[in-house]
Amino acid sequence: MNWWDELPLEALNETQWEALCDGCARCCMIKLEDEDSGEIVYTTVVCRYLDMDCARCTVYPERHVRVPDCVPFGAADAADFHWLPDSCAYRKRAAGKPLDWWHPLNSGRPESVQEAGISVIGHVVSEDQVHEDDLELHAVRWVSAEEVEG
Repeated sequence: MNWWDELPLEALNETQWEALCDGCARCCMIKLEDEDSGEIVYTTVVCRYLDMDCARCTVYPERHVRVPDCVPFGAADAADFHWLPDSCAYRKRAAGKPLDWWHPLNSGRPESVQEAGISVIGHVVSEDQVHEDDLELHAVRWVSAEEVEG
């Protein structure tokens, strides 16, 4: 077994924590929450600081300062990961589940995230191009890799 399958989130060092991120950038998608049901709805709109060609934050070290809605989270927040996509490695590991085959730690290739249809690359627009009142028009349901594989 590998460290990412064995170690609980609380035991990860900073390098391991960062490596656990698959780089899909779905966490950078603007999400809407239904006030009555609490349901989280993803949009195809992403944070203005996301480089949409490589799905990486251009202001990563200062993201929480520049974007107050960018939620910092760590291992102790595992119970609150409901806003992350089902495919998220942090959410999977918090639930005691293994990483998917396409995760770069398993595949050895960062491209596998995009090949599996998990990455936002080619599927999103910047919040700079969408008026805040139009976010609902960009609501989307992402199909999981498991649904694609059937």
